[in-house]
Amino acid sequence: MSRKTDIEALLNRADKTLPKINEEYEKALHDKTISADLRIDIKDYFGNLRSVLDYLAHDIVEKHCPTANPKDILYFPIRADQASFDNVKKKSYPDLQTNCKAAYDVLEALQPFKKSENAWLTHFNKLNNENKHERLVAQKRSETKRVNVQIKGGGGVSWDPSAVKFGSGVFIGGVPVNPQTQMPNPSDTQTVTIETWVDFQFEDINVSAIWLTRESLKQIKQIYNDLKSEI
Repeated sequence: MSRKTDIEALLNRADKTLPKINEEYEKALHDKTISADLRIDIKDYFGNLRSVLDYLAHDIVEKHCPTANPKDILYFPIRADQASFDNVKKKSYPDLQTNCKAAYDVLEALQPFKKSENAWLTHFNKLNNENKHERLVAQKRSETKRVNVQIKGGGGVSWDPSAVKFGSGVFIGGVPVNPQTQMPNPSDTQTVTIETWVDFQFEDINVSAIWLTRESLKQIKQIYNDLKSEI
């Protein structure tokens, strides 16, 4: 029995939930704290997306892996290396490579060990494993500053003040940098601004929480599109 209807309903729900999460997230950045409502919305959102992947796994196995043990607990495969992927393929997806190479190729290609762009799936998996305890892992607020110097007449330069330290005798666009302030001396030939980027990160997952929220939906929609003709 295909679960396409349920998958599409879950994706539609995620589409409707994401704008609410975006709005709550912006408020949390302003308030410098995460509300219980936002934690719950994010937990449910990621849980629904995880269900999409697991529904896909069940449909693939039921259609293309007739020798699989129906009593086995089945999850969408997410593995850190080829050997681990081959093991889960043999145990949970027997003969998939022979019976439906297209589905097998999709599953293998999106594994985190295949390319760096798939790292989102590792973060997604870790977050959902934490959510099995019925709580969203703690989030932390992070700030990143960047100094931007625009030079009249054209050109400019920018740097991260936490990573760059200037000594004496440094000039930017002909203007000396003060080693004490780490900023160019005031000059009518330049415009100096300091940008502060503020974000939240999931604990032990060092990426933007809102980025992972948006990226997961985008990528899982693509996975469904790549697999729906095979289920």
